[in-house]
Amino acid sequence: MTQTITPRVRTLVLLLLAVTGILLAGAGPASAHAALTGSDPQQGVVVDKAPTQVSLTFSEQVAMNDDSLRVLDPQGKRVDTGKPSNISGTTYAVRLRGGLAKGTYTVTYQVVSADSHPVGGAYTFSVGAPSKTSVAVGGQDVGGGVVGRLYGLGRYLSYAGFIVLVGGGAFVLACWPRGAGVRAVQRTVVSGWVTLTASTLALLLLRGSYTTSGRLGDVFDLNLLGQVLQTKTGAALVSRLLLLAAAALFVAVLFGAYEKRDEEEKRDLTFGLAIGGAVVAAGLAASWAMAEHASTGLQPGIAMPVDVVHLLAVATWLGGLVALLVALYRAPARTPVGTAAVRRFSRVAFGSVVALVATGIYQSWRQVGSWSAFTGTRYGQLLLVKIGLVVVLVGIASVSRRWTGRLTEAPATKAGGAATAKETVRLKEPVGKGAVSEEGAVAEKGSAGGKDTGGGKATAGGKAPAAGGKKSGSGGKAADGDSRRAAQLARQRAAVDVARQKRLRDADPGRFGLRRSVLAEAGVAVVLLAVTTVLTQTEPGRTEEEAKAATSSSSSSSSPASSSSGAVTLDMPFDTGGQNGKGVVRLDIDPARVGGNEMHVYVQRPDGRPFDIPKVKVAFTLTAKKIGPLPVAPDRITTGHWAASGVQIPMAGDWKIAVTVRTSDIDQTTVTKNAQIG
Repeated sequence: MTQTITPRVRTLVLLLLAVTGILLAGAGPASAHAALTGSDPQQGVVVDKAPTQVSLTFSEQVAMNDDSLRVLDPQGKRVDTGKPSNISGTTYAVRLRGGLAKGTYTVTYQVVSADSHPVGGAYTFSVGAPSKTSVAVGGQDVGGGVVGRLYGLGRYLSYAGFIVLVGGGAFVLACWPRGAGVRAVQRTVVSGWVTLTASTLALLLLRGSYTTSGRLGDVFDLNLLGQVLQTKTGAALVSRLLLLAAAALFVAVLFGAYEKRDEEEKRDLTFGLAIGGAVVAAGLAASWAMAEHASTGLQPGIAMPVDVVHLLAVATWLGGLVALLVALYRAPARTPVGTAAVRRFSRVAFGSVVALVATGIYQSWRQVGSWSAFTGTRYGQLLLVKIGLVVVLVGIASVSRRWTGRLTEAPATKAGGAATAKETVRLKEPVGKGAVSEEGAVAEKGSAGGKDTGGGKATAGGKAPAAGGKKSGSGGKAADGDSRRAAQLARQRAAVDVARQKRLRDADPGRFGLRRSVLAEAGVAVVLLAVTTVLTQTEPGRTEEEAKAATSSSSSSSSPASSSSGAVTLDMPFDTGGQNGKGVVRLDIDPARVGGNEMHVYVQRPDGRPFDIPKVKVAFTLTAKKIGPLPVAPDRITTGHWAASGVQIPMAGDWKIAVTVRTSDIDQTTVTKNAQIG
């Protein structure tokens, strides 16, 4: 018999898994961890002479392949030649063929940032004058689609497998050595190893398609797999697989040779297992640290070991929690998890929380950098959610510690596993033909002067009948029947004893309360792990703010408004109030003089991606002279880009420029700004 989980508990678990699924489904494509901070030619500029190359500058170094940087003419044909190259620092360029015709050209890029996440985008520039283009410029669906969702699920499962494998093994080795012989605990730890191994293999196969085409059919492309193996992330995944082979040996020894040793031999073996297990666990944690956020940005030499400690603390706490939950619900009545084991885990968990908080504070400072990034960036907002969940988890853990103090030891098993006469329970249902009650078995055992030989056979006088050295046929059948009845009675006694021990164990209110609080902890941990997975796929707040600052600085320093040409560039944030209604309008007027002018309007999302909206209108008003509003209806060039030629400004002055943006059939707003023209 095993303790079953109540329908209410099952409902809670299903609800938490549903919340986890929603969090993972809403994660979407991985956000850019390397941001485009500059380009030459710049976005939307009209150049008189065709450039010989196009260069892009990112906020950090990126990895490129032959198709990472492409330049397309108005008909969508490639005009770049050769492979992209790193010309200096974080600037990359591709050569263009000569003799480019006038018109609007599209630059697309798809690279991999230093912390392993794919980055994509596009923009346009014009030679001579803007023109219509057949190339659709939108937010590149890098890391999205079916492959992106599968990759996100693989990341979640890899974290979960690591936590269960490392935390479960640590719980058995440090807190409950007797648990090495409990089948449910063995299955839990082994399932963690299987999950981590399978998800790592899946990530290795998905990686090539995830960072390039995003097509499911490319998952088994051997050329892409070969390219992945040459990258930092590919090396980390292969290293993880090699370490999992060593982890398999650790698990085999822990649940094999270790469990069969006596107490003195166990003490000697525990030290070796602890050292070997710690080395393997640290290596597995390093396979994340060496390829993701910790490996790039500020202080990577400090950040990577801190990240390893952070992951080990999480695994020891949450993985041990899972093992404790399994032990409380599924451990046999003969080997229940005792008070001493629970108290040892409580101390280990407390130390893990201290390490988790210390390393988490450093990581938060490193990845966020400022208080404004906590609320102004998606990474900061997710981090606040994670902090809140950790606080809730610690609060529930404090309740568990109080229940631990009330926990009493389970009753000791009696010799032979049999119940006393007073504790004997009458079995209402017979086990099989010829079965009798336990009381009847006791009476039968004492009748006819028979003696129980341990094999279940009893005869009058304690001797087997013989006639001429042979058993009679009827005597043999009677002996066989007695043997079957004795075996049935032994199983019945064992079942009665197990049921009695379970009743006595489960009657302890401390154990009942502990199981409920540990289950609640595990439920919150499931959601916490989902938030953490999404967090690792989100652009750090510090990087996002630095990229915005660099982009603004670049725009300001190169703004035609400050040059001799007198051109004007205006940035106007807007919010139509609808879903995804926020963005920025950039208006370029060149040469900003009395007479004809070229006007370009760029509509972008807050993260800098082109915003595909249905309509844009512009109006000019010179309030001092009561001129206007003069409406201008620009033509749509491509996604997020409108242009108009020959915009007539009749008089010099301080003109009010109003831009009306419509993001849906009902969501519309008008933003205004003044500019000196002429």
